[in-house]
Amino acid sequence: MAGKKHSTGTPATLALEAAGVPFTLHLYDHDPRNTNFGLEAAEALGFAPEQVFKTLMVQLADGMAVGVVPVSGTLDLKAVAAAFGQKKASMADPAAAQRRTGYVLGGISPLGQRSPSPTVLDDSAFEHATILVSGGRRGLDVELSPEDLSRLTGAVRATIRA
Repeated sequence: MAGKKHSTGTPATLALEAAGVPFTLHLYDHDPRNTNFGLEAAEALGFAPEQVFKTLMVQLADGMAVGVVPVSGTLDLKAVAAAFGQKKASMADPAAAQRRTGYVLGGISPLGQRSPSPTVLDDSAFEHATILVSGGRRGLDVELSPEDLSRLTGAVRATIRA
């Protein structure tokens, strides 16, 4: 069921619709035993892992922030900290990340978060005409241009993948 264009009504898709940003929904059947959500999405949808991005919440000295990196790599915490002018970053507590964003793990989207956080988008996103990020729930990704994602989230651009 990939490529549907109707809204599922998640905060992420509603934010995209409200902004008038073109996007495509990609639905897939999430296996509840799978905890590698991003690679599962890439495989299920037939996209290269370098084009599918995961949203990771990090803790900085002055609050939480978002790092968006390809599912083919890992997040470089020192690079994320540097992108925000901080000395160090750590992965955010999962429960705190869920409370802040309003999304469950594996479905955290950089869009439509309950309490938006400063965001950094890995510069490799701009090598693609479109990228996929979570649409706000497991089994749902949205495809959009990296420029639109950056604009809507106010993201800074940096190399943050390890």
